[in-house]
Amino acid sequence: MKTETRKDEIIKTATRLFKEKGYSAVTMRDLASAMGMKAASLYNHINSKQEILKEIIISLAEEFTEGLALIQKSNISSIKKIEEVVKLHVNITSQNTYGMASLNNDWMHLEEKLDYYLELRSNYEENLRQIVVEGVEQGEIIDENIEIMLFSILSTLRSLYLWIPKKDYLNPEKLSQQLSTVLVKGINKKID
Repeated sequence: MKTETRKDEIIKTATRLFKEKGYSAVTMRDLASAMGMKAASLYNHINSKQEILKEIIISLAEEFTEGLALIQKSNISSIKKIEEVVKLHVNITSQNTYGMASLNNDWMHLEEKLDYYLELRSNYEENLRQIVVEGVEQGEIIDENIEIMLFSILSTLRSLYLWIPKKDYLNPEKLSQQLSTVLVKGINKKID
């Protein structure tokens, strides 16, 4: 297990502050105060607030991208792939609710890494779209509007960071299964 460095502690604290106040409202002085240190001391560990934001967002975006790439390569059905995508989101989000707030709310504040982030996001959406398209083509998924299906799946998964912290006890495995049931099978009890 990796030992947490002072830089890791600073990023962790900043991530919480960004979620609570929003990236734009947090100053280096706020961060230093939350860390119990002088603002000038922060610069021994990090260069800027922008560096922290980049670290938070890019690391999460890359984690999602790598996870989806593994799912895509797997030799399982499209439905199972979507279930694995749900599990990927639940696992990452349950371990990083503060970071997910930055990923969803503060990405537009990225400076030199904004284009890279947007490329990761676009590719992620396109790769998930391909899983859905393959599922439709293979007769596993209903032949309805793919963009609506994609929107429904992604909007639910992207907002998990708001919902998960409100749960006293969370079993990520059980949540993944239940979300998959609703997202994949729907809520219609009546089968035509």
